[in-house]
Amino acid sequence: MTEPRRPLPIEDYALIGDGATAALVGRNGSIDWLCWPRFDSSACFAALLGDSRNGCWRIGPENEGAQVTRRYRGDTLVLETVFESHSGAVAVIDFMPPMRSPSGIAANSSVIRIVEGRRGHVPMHMELVLRFDYGSAVPWVSRLQEEHGISAIVGPDRVVLRGPMRLHGRHMATVADFTVSEGQRLSFVMTHGPSHLPLPAAIDAEAALRQTEDSWTGWSARCTYRGEWGEAVLRSLITLRALAYTPTGGLVAAPTMSLPEELGGERNWDYRYCWLRDATLTLLAMMEAGYYDEAASWRDWLHRAVAGSPDQIQIMYGVAGERRLDEWEVPWLAGYQGARPVRIGNAASNQLQLDVYGEINDALHHARSGQLAPAPESWTMQIALTDHLETIWDQPDESIWEVRGGRRHFTFSKAMAWVAFDRAVRDAETFKLPGPLDRWRAVRDRIHATVCEKGYNAAKRSFVQSFGSEELDASLLLLPLVGFLPHDDPRIIATVAAVERELLADGFVRRYRTEAGADGVAGREGVFLACSFWLADCMSMQGRDEEARRLFERLLALRNDVGLLSEEYDPRAGRLVGNFPQAFSHVALIGTAMNLSEGHAGPAERRPAE
Repeated sequence: MTEPRRPLPIEDYALIGDGATAALVGRNGSIDWLCWPRFDSSACFAALLGDSRNGCWRIGPENEGAQVTRRYRGDTLVLETVFESHSGAVAVIDFMPPMRSPSGIAANSSVIRIVEGRRGHVPMHMELVLRFDYGSAVPWVSRLQEEHGISAIVGPDRVVLRGPMRLHGRHMATVADFTVSEGQRLSFVMTHGPSHLPLPAAIDAEAALRQTEDSWTGWSARCTYRGEWGEAVLRSLITLRALAYTPTGGLVAAPTMSLPEELGGERNWDYRYCWLRDATLTLLAMMEAGYYDEAASWRDWLHRAVAGSPDQIQIMYGVAGERRLDEWEVPWLAGYQGARPVRIGNAASNQLQLDVYGEINDALHHARSGQLAPAPESWTMQIALTDHLETIWDQPDESIWEVRGGRRHFTFSKAMAWVAFDRAVRDAETFKLPGPLDRWRAVRDRIHATVCEKGYNAAKRSFVQSFGSEELDASLLLLPLVGFLPHDDPRIIATVAAVERELLADGFVRRYRTEAGADGVAGREGVFLACSFWLADCMSMQGRDEEARRLFERLLALRNDVGLLSEEYDPRAGRLVGNFPQAFSHVALIGTAMNLSEGHAGPAERRPAE
């Protein structure tokens, strides 16, 4: 293997996926992250959290100094990277054929890379370093008998690589050197399969490319958004679709783990799971854009995940609704550019976060209002969840931000408990559903009064992070968006002004002051992109349309060259930080675009109570 390569800046990666898992492809032609066969499986390419010795697959010019441009081909998830050098130009076309059936994995998952000569003659180098179990397990590699390629096995996993020329083993890697001339097209197909089964069948790469492009183009054509930010909205919708696990409808927060919120820091978390906090905004984004089948799949996943005893509800689950997401640290990975520890699993799955009850009831309320086909036993389950919330809403919790500094009476958590009762009451009234309406109304009013009394700091003239605190929290920007108080209420106007006064960094919004210590984790973090979109929403609701549009355009400018956003942005370094690409950021982008677009009833209009 050549000298180890460190991972690129986060914004230098692009996403490809198939509805079961996803890979990150760098501008240098190296796939540095891939978990097979699911988003939350162990990685076989983990160079992103270490270096190239931990697993990667690079195809690019022998001379790495070539000029690089890249794009997605049309409204698809097919990535095209073009390398220009003095001797010629070559394109590498990367994609993963999508699942063909929502009922399960229709075929073994594959990554296909087509090398196309565009001009002249370009000497190329391919290097494959397979390291299963998050970069630690070296496979047993053997040649295929009747074709160019290899089979690599470790325990239950097999990966087969088929190529157009003979491959060689060199320094614990598989390599090939070749020259591509104008008009040539060379295909490399890598397929995952269980090691106890026969070799995965060979794939016609060109046919798979046509089918993949047709599939994505057809899906994208269903988008009903016609506002001025069509490109950004559709790219975000495509990204969300790529983060959805097709067999179950679950949507992972990101396909990555332990990409740091602070470069070199320890705020590193595993986001390859499905968060209930994303429920309502994701549902609204999909329905507003015309994707009712996807919205129904997400709603149905939500039903199955939370099924069971109401006192055992979690804030996140695995892609099929798994509950055990035990957190542990990986000692053999150096971390993204030295950011440690590297964490697998997420201990926040065991936290109490009261806001998820509001998210569930709000999502199911909008599913009914949006005329999704009713889910069996939906209302019975909601009654049980709402009745349980009645017994715990006045307890402290860990909040929407999953703090590790101890439970508090977080203002936003209590406001979302109000949302849970409000939406239950509204559904019972609107859809003639049975329930203890008088009791629910009384609890709803009691929660509202408690939040207004204890969550509002009169001296500071703002709602605050937790009862009795003087700290601000960007989640408070959601109070008018969920309808807790009208956007023109003096307390809301003052709270938005306070957030702008105390939580802005370079015009973008921090979640809270990390130095105040509420989250119990050392270090600082970047600005939180979803919160910055929420500020634009609040500005628009207050009639500050020009300010809202300017902020929105600045946020769009933070996307990388192929339209992707991470969770956060570091204004000092000018870098995207946090897990990437981040569903929450793209959901917020879609919502704000719809809120600001003429003729679109965005989530800020649809979500509040009437």
